[in-house]
Formats: sequence, C-alpha cells, structure tokens
Amino acid sequence: MPWAGYWAPLSGKVEPGESQFDAVVREVKEEVGLTVQPLRKVWEYISDSGTHLLHWWLARYVSGDVIAAEREVSEARWLTVDEFLQMTPTFACDREFFRDVFPQTLTH
Repeated sequence: MPWAGYWAPLSGKVEPGESQFDAVVREVKEEVGLTVQPLRKVWEYISDSGTHLLHWWLARYVSGDVIAAEREVSEARWLTVDEFLQMTPTFACDREFFRDVFPQTLTH
C-alpha cells in the first residue's frame, strides 16, 4: 500500500448502485465496527491527481466499540482536531478539512 502509515479519517469507495449515505454507514462498519447515522455531506474535494472526487460527511455515533479491521486499518483512535493536526504523516486535504472546513460545520 503506497499510503501505509498515513493518519486519515475513515474513507472508502461508493459501490455501484449505492448511495453516499449508505456508503458512509457501510465503510464505517467495515473499517472500525461502529454503527453511525450520516447527518449531511459537508465538503467535496478533488484529489491532487484529479482522479477522485472525495465526499466528506458528518455522522453521528449510534453504537459499537472501535475495532480496527486489520485488512483496512492498522490503527484507529479518537482524536481532537488539534491532535489530528499534530499527527504525521497526513494528507493535505485532511489537514485542510480539519483546519478550515470542520470548524464551520459546527456553526451550521
């Protein structure tokens, strides 16, 4: 994996015929075993390579304990925004989201 060792929020691919809403629920369950309720999409970002459109969603925790799926995630933990921004390595778009976009979602 070219990005092994990077810290990043949960992510995944929307499968054919699947809504973004359903993909959020599925990916969070697959990657860390949590059940969530997607609330709303808050941001879109085109990858640096221009090959992927990333959709950022807010979701509410419903149930479950964090259990990292070894084939998907090497480590999972809860972090504050400030803690995430201190982690290395991370992707530029993730830092941009937590630094510039996420704080605005809390006021809307």
